[in-house]
Amino acid sequence: MDFGVTPRKQAELEDRMARAGLREQDLLEKYIRSAGPGGQKVNKTSSCVYLKHRPTGLAVKMQRQRSQRLNRYYARQRLCELLENQTLGDQSPAALEAARIRRQKQRRQRRRRRKDTDPVDQ
Repeated sequence: MDFGVTPRKQAELEDRMARAGLREQDLLEKYIRSAGPGGQKVNKTSSCVYLKHRPTGLAVKMQRQRSQRLNRYYARQRLCELLENQTLGDQSPAALEAARIRRQKQRRQRRRRRKDTDPVDQ
């Protein structure tokens, strides 16, 4: 399967799909006409990808690029994210990243409060 990305990115996606338990035969893939900016090009081509994982019922509709091949890649990537969030919960990569950002914001807020309450040395 060719998504129009580098072989390294394609191999990473295939590994991620295998870890998440996503198999190509479990996916229902449809192509829809895109909408929005792009003029006549998007009105004539079906570059928007609808991807559904039959066992879980998770569905993704991806229209990030004007290329159908890239949208197929991004749709599979997003479906992996959703499946990881569903199965791993708080241990999913997206949840861990959100927790890291939350801690970082709290740290900055504490520093800001400390700076506001410290007397200025003159």
